[in-house]
Amino acid sequence: MQFGAVLQCDAPSARTVHLAKLAEAYGFSHVWTFDSHILWQEPYVLYSRILNETKRITVGPMVTNPATRDWAVTASTYATLNEAYGNRTICGIGRGDSAVRVGGGKPTTLQTLRDSIHVIRELANSRPVECDGRTLQFPWSTGSELDVWVAAYGPKALALTGEVADGFILQLADLDIAEWMIGTVKQAAARAGRDPDAVKICVAAPMYIGTDRQHMRDQCRWFGGMVGNHVADIVARYGADGSVPQALTDYIAGRHGYDYNEHGRAGNTHADFVTDEIVERFCILGTPAEHLAKLQRLAELGVDQFAGYLQHDNKEETMRVYGDVLIPQLTPAITAVQVPQ
Repeated sequence: MQFGAVLQCDAPSARTVHLAKLAEAYGFSHVWTFDSHILWQEPYVLYSRILNETKRITVGPMVTNPATRDWAVTASTYATLNEAYGNRTICGIGRGDSAVRVGGGKPTTLQTLRDSIHVIRELANSRPVECDGRTLQFPWSTGSELDVWVAAYGPKALALTGEVADGFILQLADLDIAEWMIGTVKQAAARAGRDPDAVKICVAAPMYIGTDRQHMRDQCRWFGGMVGNHVADIVARYGADGSVPQALTDYIAGRHGYDYNEHGRAGNTHADFVTDEIVERFCILGTPAEHLAKLQRLAELGVDQFAGYLQHDNKEETMRVYGDVLIPQLTPAITAVQVPQ
């Protein structure tokens, strides 16, 4: 299993870069960031500095969207970073949440998402692509490589992911829901004639190492509020009649509005409807042994990467324990010398 650290692009930028460098030092393979240009600093600017000050970490947004950025500009940014730093970028993308809603917009259609994935991936992989009746290609880009991973919850979005994505980002760590969603994506991949195992699976959720249960829950309760935005969209579209697991839809019954000024913030005022049970199910909290047990269950479900959100007051210590204890236990060991039997 690989491991990612999910950061917000809070000012000062040096703090985000510092945390990214710590992630690399502790053995994380990826650094992901929020991409919401009004709420936080510009992630692609920070990626350039992070890549310049690290040696192997892969960076990308969790997640960008097709609405707030021109697709060719997005692809050009990736291709430029890859040329400069050696193919160390990844694109997480979805229909859009805070980046579009803060400015009064709405998430894009799934068809727009599908089209944007194709254009961004082809251009950022140094290939020509048809776009608006023209063939586009970067004449300066050769050998650039970019995977596009899609964040999804609803049935149609999960189907799209299986059909076209290089990877699936599931933003919660509930084991039952993860099993259903991973299965749905892989079934869609098989129906599309793809190898289901070719679609990488990333579970992203808050990770917090500690022993004070209530404090950890309160620090991570915001996550259930954020997920609730997407679940509310699903319920509005499909109803709560079984198209998606009841375990996912029931918890938003007490949801009343959402303040994006507090998006992704510990202690926000709009996540009171998120119960302690939901926090425990959606996140990974507790001692190293508790983390290890849940991560092993996720690995059994086919999860290739766990990306831990660090929007709480114990960032450095949580990363240290992952680096010292958990990542080594979940990384295949290489034996220096094999003794003949």
